[in-house]
Amino acid sequence: MGETVAVIGAGAIGGVLAQAACAAGQDVTVCVRTLIPSLTVARDGVKREIPARITADPGAVAGPVDWVLLTTKGYQTAGAEPWLRRLAGPETAVVVAQNGVEHAQRLASAAPRPAGPVVPALAYIAARRSAPGFVEHEYGDRVIVPRDEAGTRFAALLAGGPLRVDLAGDFLTAAWRKLLFNAGANPVTALTGQTIGVLGRPGIPSLMRGLLTEVVAAGNAAGARLSDADVTATMDFFANSDPGIGTSMLDDRLAGRRTEHEEITGAVVRTADSLGVEVPLNRAVLALLAATSPAWPSA
Repeated sequence: MGETVAVIGAGAIGGVLAQAACAAGQDVTVCVRTLIPSLTVARDGVKREIPARITADPGAVAGPVDWVLLTTKGYQTAGAEPWLRRLAGPETAVVVAQNGVEHAQRLASAAPRPAGPVVPALAYIAARRSAPGFVEHEYGDRVIVPRDEAGTRFAALLAGGPLRVDLAGDFLTAAWRKLLFNAGANPVTALTGQTIGVLGRPGIPSLMRGLLTEVVAAGNAAGARLSDADVTATMDFFANSDPGIGTSMLDDRLAGRRTEHEEITGAVVRTADSLGVEVPLNRAVLALLAATSPAWPSA
């Protein structure tokens, strides 16, 4: 058996990463809030039950493990504290696969900082948990981590599985580019209750370009290296995508769950405020998202 891996969270990204780690020959345990009998990931019409242990009891897991993959929603990070206390030892690497650009800060403020390395991860994976224990992997197989010793080890951990791990020398820019990908389509689809086809409706492209231009300004002030070409590439991606595809924030809104507005749009506004950058469109969208999102915890 390979290295010991604990995946905290059995949602969309957690399911896909758990499957990838199992396929790479690792010893995987999936840690959940509510026990499920099994975890299945479906892709291209093929359903695969993941050969991993599943537990809802931190006390039932032998720790520390070699790797912890934190895949909960960003606002659920504090709830991972019992798992981290049990699983994260001096040599444990914690991979934070969440939206936003504040991976390490979020982990440090909401849970005990593990002694081992923290690896922020950007998942370019479209998946949804359509039922407890069932994840639909729609498309995407790319995860980006920093090009450092821990990131290189993580790429080796998943080698041979279905996902591709890319190492970014400029991870800050990569993280803000991923935030750019999320900060336009996610809020607009969530607020309108429509799939990404809404991005082509009159007036919406100019709104989205304005939102993304503000993200570029905030990110560059924080040290990223983005340009208007990144805005255009992001808009072109959605313009050429299936108009019936949803977003994670839309899924959460339709299901009555809290949205990740603080982790996505909120990160833009917080960064802009700290650096004196004006982001009025993102600030207005954040207020609207907060007003329409239920408080955590939620079903």
